[in-house]
Amino acid sequence: MVNFNKDTLVEAIAGTTNLSKKDVAAVIEAMTDKITEEIRKGNKVTLTGFGSFRISKREAREGINPQTKERIKIPAMSVAKFTAGKTLKEAVK
Repeated sequence: MVNFNKDTLVEAIAGTTNLSKKDVAAVIEAMTDKITEEIRKGNKVTLTGFGSFRISKREAREGINPQTKERIKIPAMSVAKFTAGKTLKEAVK
């Protein structure tokens, strides 16, 4: 398995389009910033066929520190969730 990170993605997209790596990187950065901004506001972002991003609330709960076995309180928090779209699900079957 290969680690396909942001730099690799930028190179791959630049290689299949007439865009420079700098332009591709700027588009990816703008896209991730906008998705983050929108889900932070509580909005759901849907990329049809690929998937959707949203915020999910986690209730406060009690956990156990694995090193000391001491009970700890884990506070309530918001977490980002991604749900794969139909086209993506079909592609990876």
